[in-house]
Amino acid sequence: MSRLRSGQWLALTAGGLVFAALIGIVVCLLALQRLGDARREVVQRLDPAAIASARYLTALVDEETGLRGFELAGQEAFLRPYVTGSRDAAAAHKQLQQIAETGDAPGLAEDLRNVGVASSAWHLLYADPVILTVRAKGKGARDLPSLTSGKEQFDQVRDAFRQLDDNLSARRAAVRADLRHAANAATWAVIFTAALLLLAAIVAGSTLRRTVATPLARLARDARRVARGDFDHPVAIAGPRDIQGLSTDVESMRRRIISELEIVNRSRAQLEEQTLDLQRSNAELEQFAYVASHDLQEPLRKVASFTGMLQHRYQGQLDERADQYINFAVDGAKRMQVLINDLLAFSRVGRVGAEEKVVALDEVAADAVADLGVAIEESGAQLTIDGPLPQVRGDRSLLTALLQNLFANAIKFRGDAPPRVRLSWERTRDVEGGGDTYTFTVSDNGIGIAPRYADRIFVIFQRLHPKEEFTGTGIGLAMCRKIVEFHGGRIWLVPAPEDAGHGATFRFTLPVDEEDTTP
Repeated sequence: MSRLRSGQWLALTAGGLVFAALIGIVVCLLALQRLGDARREVVQRLDPAAIASARYLTALVDEETGLRGFELAGQEAFLRPYVTGSRDAAAAHKQLQQIAETGDAPGLAEDLRNVGVASSAWHLLYADPVILTVRAKGKGARDLPSLTSGKEQFDQVRDAFRQLDDNLSARRAAVRADLRHAANAATWAVIFTAALLLLAAIVAGSTLRRTVATPLARLARDARRVARGDFDHPVAIAGPRDIQGLSTDVESMRRRIISELEIVNRSRAQLEEQTLDLQRSNAELEQFAYVASHDLQEPLRKVASFTGMLQHRYQGQLDERADQYINFAVDGAKRMQVLINDLLAFSRVGRVGAEEKVVALDEVAADAVADLGVAIEESGAQLTIDGPLPQVRGDRSLLTALLQNLFANAIKFRGDAPPRVRLSWERTRDVEGGGDTYTFTVSDNGIGIAPRYADRIFVIFQRLHPKEEFTGTGIGLAMCRKIVEFHGGRIWLVPAPEDAGHGATFRFTLPVDEEDTTP
């Protein structure tokens, strides 16, 4: 079974059916040919021969009757049956002769010769002398052939016809028997053909079921068990060569799934362990945040307070180097306080106080602009918001911090001209995610950012300028990315020319709320 493919088994069974059909057709054709030969023998030869023989004898009897009337009456009118019978007898004899010549029965030709000899003898020895004598001497002539000799001559003709009819009857009986046998043989040939085709169909169906259907059903059953999760159930490899190849592939797939599942289980166990470690780390981070906000802030406030008092009371009373050292201490304490507060704010994004609800971004932008009122007034900045802004689902305080950081950076990193900041938006189709998103753009006319720093600026504590030139801790853009990603979006810097002075353009996306109908 494994040496052949399913298609080859199908071809073999189809070939077997065709071969059986050909055998049945040949048997039926032979039987029908025999039946046709017997039928043609009866219809085209024997029956016409019997009819022609009867017409031949009738014509001779008409001749004998007309001759007798002419002999008694001596009138030519009585010879009309004789003339007509002679013509009919000649036609019948010719027909019988043609049948005898086209057939394979020599007895018919022999009987026909005997009839012809007897008929010729009657004509020569009796009929012709009677006609010549009566025409010459009239009726009742003394030298007319005797009636007894004429009767004897015609009796020989009748005997010859009797022999011909007996032989034809015997031949017809034999051929009709052959016709009945041929009809029976044709019937049995049809029955044999039907039985042979039925048997061939049963054998073909059984063969296909054993060689193709059963292995396929077993393979499908094993594949379903594996698909339902019973990966320990082996896949049986049986059947034709191609089905065995398919079974081998399914078995290989099952073993690979088992191998991959083992790897996944091990990875899941490692992930669970890492999750526990991460939970412990988060707990420790929460503890650190608590310590940083309380235990570290208190001594830091004392340091800042007393160094401030020291600077206020003893400014100018010590030498210049001491005043410089005090200034360094005060500045470091203040920057440390700002850094700790920013770090706490960064660590709390998405964890502390985050409550998702529908937020109107118009109100969020207004809050961000209000918080930056002093910086806007001092710098003479102009903020343009293409409203109305849509509504999104998220945390209002985090979204306010997002816009506030972007606006503050645009105001802080300004050039010689007054800052010009613009917030615009559009609703677009997210090709990767498959849903709709809001894409927001914040652009300014500041000093800009070189494209090579596009990824670096979103890393925490990364600064592109010294603190003497621009203040800050380097957490703002990192916090913006964390806020956007917490809301399911992404933020990036739009590439600009390498040289400064073209301003910076940031874009970020936020998912569209399912209930939002904004076009």
